[in-house]
Parts: sequence; structure tokens; C-alpha cells
Amino acid sequence: MSTTTLIDGDRLWRSLMELARIGATPGGGVNRQALTDLDKEARDLFSSWCREVGCSMRTDPIGNLFARRSGRDDTLPAIMMGSHIDSQPTGGKFDGAYGVMAGLEVLRSLHEGDIATACPVEVVAWTNEEGARFAPSMMGSSVYAGLLGLEQALAVQDEEGKSVGQELTRIGVRGVPDPHGPPAAYFEAHIEQGPILEAMDKTIGIVSGAQGQCWFQLTLKGRPSHAGTTPMNLRSDALLGAAAIVMELNRIGREFPPGCATVGRIQAAPNSPNVIPGSVYMTAEIRHPDDDIRAIMEQKFKQAIDVAVAENSLILDMRKVLEQPAAPFNAECIDKVRLSAERRGYSSMDIVSGAAHDAVALSRIVPTGMIFVPCAGGISHNEIESATPEDLAAGCQVLFDSVLASACKAETAGS
Repeated sequence: MSTTTLIDGDRLWRSLMELARIGATPGGGVNRQALTDLDKEARDLFSSWCREVGCSMRTDPIGNLFARRSGRDDTLPAIMMGSHIDSQPTGGKFDGAYGVMAGLEVLRSLHEGDIATACPVEVVAWTNEEGARFAPSMMGSSVYAGLLGLEQALAVQDEEGKSVGQELTRIGVRGVPDPHGPPAAYFEAHIEQGPILEAMDKTIGIVSGAQGQCWFQLTLKGRPSHAGTTPMNLRSDALLGAAAIVMELNRIGREFPPGCATVGRIQAAPNSPNVIPGSVYMTAEIRHPDDDIRAIMEQKFKQAIDVAVAENSLILDMRKVLEQPAAPFNAECIDKVRLSAERRGYSSMDIVSGAAHDAVALSRIVPTGMIFVPCAGGISHNEIESATPEDLAAGCQVLFDSVLASACKAETAGS
């Protein structure tokens, strides 16, 4: 492993800013949702940059985009880096994009340093990580890891009735089955999307794993009636039941730190000022790094729903749409991140990811590590999302060191 090779932080920043022009919003963020024309434009730009440093490009049947730099022995499993370039409708410049551009900068630095790795090195831009247009999130990496069926993913439709399969074909990114097996290891660099690193004045987050989480979709059905003529004791108010559930879910989240519990979407019908709401659609999610504790939170949540339904004479339709166990990352990958931070003199701390990432899906099948850098105020999924060039460069340098150390191990194992 070279301790002298340095990535080019200025070039990394310029690449991030150029990529951010694609789908730029008036508020300074990015709207580059999955499988749109803007997504295709961003993919083409990334591909052109990768080809400039001698990489081959390919896509798989769900549209995951791979850049591959050959090693001395291309039959060895690759060392893979990656993240995503799709965004939320009012997303920022760095969420996901940083991990892909940091991977690109590693490829550029290997190329400029004429560094031959024992095994191939790859960067992947995963399809539809955000889930903003097509649910669920982490679609591309989940299909790759065998956690989501390809045909199931291809059939998912957006609000306009356009399917993933149709849009992959329309923008020309639907590829063929990957001829290569899974990588030997996977590393992902990402902004923290939370306030901890900034608050603790640390440059590098050594990510030990990600919280488990479960998502629910609920429909509560009551009885719409006149808001002025229906006595309070004779109402079947779906929104009142939903409000009780929201309050109780919030209490549950606070009861089990560092867990989180959130209602993110709520839609009442008929949504008229003088009509008692007859139905409510809502989402709910529960997260915790300990799956046993998360199960207790889920049980309490369901008990709260039962009470709200009974007290308001409602009919409930509920589906669990995601069950994702906690994802501990690989000890050797974590150690490589830690060692790089120490050798480079970056302040660091161990941290658990509160958000899900493509690394979570990959961790189910290959050794995985993650590198966090601070973002201003912990704000993400927001147009004002911000990170400093210095912190981004530091995270990229740790990524470079970790990948190169893994490639050196591959050389030792293959010799």
C-alpha cells in the first residue's frame, strides 16, 4: 500500500460541481430522479470520464452502471466502490454523487500514478437508490445482491404508470447479466447525512454498520360526514386516529434511543374543510441498530394502532413493505478505513449509519466498509446540503487507501 499517493481534492470538487449542473434546481440543489433523461445525461458524463482513464463500461439488467479498471489478473474478484447519482426531487449535490465521484477520483489517481493492482478495481453507480420515483429504495443494489427479484423490480411503476423496465429501455441503459462474479470487497464513501461528525469535530466516520429498519403503509377508514352536524361522540374520524398513531410512534422513537420512528407521508380524504376525514393513507418507519429492540418498538407501534382504531371506530388496512435487518460491516474493511485515517492524521470516530445505503445491500453478500464525512448541520435530502472540499478530499483519500490495501491483499492471496 502506498502512503504517498494523494488524490486530487480540487479535481474531485470540480467533478462534483460539474455533475451537479445536471438537474440543478433554483435553490442550489439537484432534481435528478432515477431513469429520467437527466439521469441518463449524468450516466453518460460519468461514463465519459471513466473511459478517459482506460475503463470499460457495462450495465446489467436493472441498469446498474459499472466502470472497470483491469488488474494484473482479471480473473480475480474486483475491489468495488460505489454509490448512486439519482437524487430526491429537492436533493443536494453530494448525497450519493460523492461516493461515485470519489470512486472516479480513485480510478484517476491509480491511472495517473501508473499503479497496477493485482485484481480489477470497479466503480458502480447503482440504479434508483433514492426510491423517490420508484419504490423501494436501493433497488439496483438490492437486485444485484439477490434481495429483490429482477422481474419484481422491473414491474414497479411511478405515479404516471411508467415502469422501471420501460424507462430503462427508453433511456437505453438496460443491460445484460453481469459476466463477473461478486467483488472481493465493497467500499462506499458518503456524507454522513446527520449531525454527529460535525458536532464531535471529526473528519472521518468509521462506519461499523447500519440500523435495521421496517416500513409500513396504512389506510384508516372511518366515515366522512358533515363537520357541523355530526356530534363529537358519534364520529368515526380517520384523521383523528392517524394523529393518535403519529403521536404514539413519536413517543416510541424517543423511548428507545438511538432508534428513530417517523410518519413521513399522510394523505386525508376527502380533504375538505367542512367534512370529517373518512380515510387516511399514511406511511410509518421504525429504525434501530439492535433488531431485538426494533421488534419491541414494532410491537408497541401495533398496539398503539389497535387502540386508535378501536377508539375511533375505524377499519385498518396495513402492509409491511420493508423489513431490513441491521447490517454490521466487515471487520477487515473497517480496520482498513481506521488505519488509513490514523496514518493520514485525520480525526475520526466510530459511527453507526442511521440511513440505509447501497452498502447495506452489498454487506449481505460481500465484505463491506463505509466512510462518512461531515455535512453542514447534518442536513441532507435538501437543496442546501453542503460539505467542505477538504472533508470530501479526506474521505476520498481514505477510500483510495482502503481500496489499494484490499488490492494488495488480493495480490498476496493470488501469489
